[in-house]
Amino acid sequence: MQQEFFKIAPALEEKAKQAEEMCREPFRRIEEICEYNQLKVLSAFIKNNVSEYHLHGTTGYGYDDRGRDTLDAVFAQAMGCEDALVRHTFVSGTHALVTALFGVLRTGDTMVSLTGRPYDTLEEAIGLRGENNGSLKEFGVHYREVPMAGEAPDYEKIPEACVGAKVAYIQRSRGYSLRPSLSVAEVGRMAKLAREKNPDIVVMVDNCYGEFVEEQEPTQVGADLIIGSLIKNPGGGLARTGGYIAGKAKWVEQCAYRLTAPGMGKEVGCTLEQNRELFMGLFYAPTTTANALKTAVFASALFELLGFGVTPRFDELRADIIQAVQLGNPEGLIAFCQGIQKGAAVDAYVAPEPWDMPGYDSQVIMAAGAFTMGASIELSADAPLREPYAAWMQGGLIYPAAKMGVMLAAQSMLEKGLLPEISH
Repeated sequence: MQQEFFKIAPALEEKAKQAEEMCREPFRRIEEICEYNQLKVLSAFIKNNVSEYHLHGTTGYGYDDRGRDTLDAVFAQAMGCEDALVRHTFVSGTHALVTALFGVLRTGDTMVSLTGRPYDTLEEAIGLRGENNGSLKEFGVHYREVPMAGEAPDYEKIPEACVGAKVAYIQRSRGYSLRPSLSVAEVGRMAKLAREKNPDIVVMVDNCYGEFVEEQEPTQVGADLIIGSLIKNPGGGLARTGGYIAGKAKWVEQCAYRLTAPGMGKEVGCTLEQNRELFMGLFYAPTTTANALKTAVFASALFELLGFGVTPRFDELRADIIQAVQLGNPEGLIAFCQGIQKGAAVDAYVAPEPWDMPGYDSQVIMAAGAFTMGASIELSADAPLREPYAAWMQGGLIYPAAKMGVMLAAQSMLEKGLLPEISH
């Protein structure tokens, strides 16, 4: 069928068929979780009496914006928590994370990262890089971290590391590393250990890429706050911008004071005409996330058959939508990303190249032909140009289209002579 539209080497087509056959059981598991989460979200919409009125926006100060307040309530119920702050004014997941950190932490407090060094874009916000930039360090907040014990958190060191700390920070996703992403159960275990010697510690989870991958969210197993981006899973491919903070009402309120102003918090902030997209995005999110997961599973199976290291493997249980493929050299990494770009509905003609990107200490290549710029719930792949020369792939709004994007990545490598065992 695809030969009518895309020219894929016959030998590569056969590998793709074999890979998809391997994926039957993982696909079935993904579909079961998807149905559970889709009904959970539907129930949240119905119980909060979402109406056509809520889909419109306000201007100015946004007082009494019933759509905004109802969206917060729907989101909180879907995430299994007390309250949520869902706003199009968050410019990125990093912005939402930094808002949460500054909302909870005060001068003299300590933040301890339980998953080693956080994602690159948080390093300057914490104060691990840069000077005089308004970081937590500059405001007198202390930082320490518990290095990963190989590929897993160092569970034994967590209780002692949390003594005297205000925030225990957990990054659920792998970031630019090859360690496994953390399941909801593992996050729950870490939260319990963090409170062994510090019952009042605030457990904060970077939930990016993990929403709706499992039937529960970290707020249902002990996390006080979860934070993420709406141009990832929970925006369902429809949100054009935004982020969220969800969890215990006390801490969500503190974060809202940081986002707007003390005394105003969640009571202000006009929604313009963003509500419809945010409501629809949340409604689509479980099914869109399932399509992204299927894409990742297929990519894992295909590239394992082609002889590359992959993590996670196609049949492993997943905690997020990210698939890492170890290409082994810069040429393979660049060819892979350029092939992913060829499968995009938008800007497929563009050939991505490595470049110096703000917030990163290495050149980064990004394949991101998307309806929303930078939306990693749409098929994308990115990586810093450094060892181990792995591509971190994520997204896929529609599985058949995203599957072709993965095949075009392999085809791109084949055309550059980087798949010697496969003939044209």
